[in-house]
Amino acid sequence: MLTKKQLELLEFIKGRLDRDGYPPSFDEMKEALDLRSKSGIHRLITALEERGFIRRLAHRARALEIVKLPEVMERPGFTPRVIAGSKPETPKAALPVSSVDALELPVMGRIAAGVPIEAIAEISHHIAVPGSMLSGRGHHYALEVKGDSMIEAGINDGDIVVIREQSTADNGDIVVALVEEQEATLKRFRRKGNMIALEAANPAYETRVFPDHAVRVQGRLVGLIRTY
Repeated sequence: MLTKKQLELLEFIKGRLDRDGYPPSFDEMKEALDLRSKSGIHRLITALEERGFIRRLAHRARALEIVKLPEVMERPGFTPRVIAGSKPETPKAALPVSSVDALELPVMGRIAAGVPIEAIAEISHHIAVPGSMLSGRGHHYALEVKGDSMIEAGINDGDIVVIREQSTADNGDIVVALVEEQEATLKRFRRKGNMIALEAANPAYETRVFPDHAVRVQGRLVGLIRTY
């Protein structure tokens, strides 16, 4: 799934290709998405390319082509939602989901692995979660994992992660982090002075480091549900 900004950019590129036969310039994309700098467009383009939605053609100015379209662009009225995830064995502390002491949590959508998601804001369905899985008081929600960036933390593609909504985190916590108010991701949190490192649990993904003002914690991982 794509973030709101990524989807807006893809729709804008597609519209220009359909209308003019060639993609818009970076300045036009920046203006259309109301971003302050081209660096934000570069990040969005890279994210779309890494996810296989677009391709940059070498040695050609403004050379972009659309490889595929996401489901949300094929279903009018559907708002994208998203988070990041992974792929190994059943966690040692896995709890069975039963009707006893089970609570219904909203599943807020999916979070994409590797590259982060837009703030999660729409409920797709509900899921029963053991009450013992919930961490103290406070609001909890669930997300479906999409991808393999947290595979070595035991979080697989297709898993449901249970998140306690909070704005702070300790070093080593796995969190939902909103990056520069544009992307959200599921990563391990590390604070280093006035910098925040978001670590994947997969050697194929590099640790991403941002100024602390560019990262906003939206919740902490407190549980995981897996079906087979």
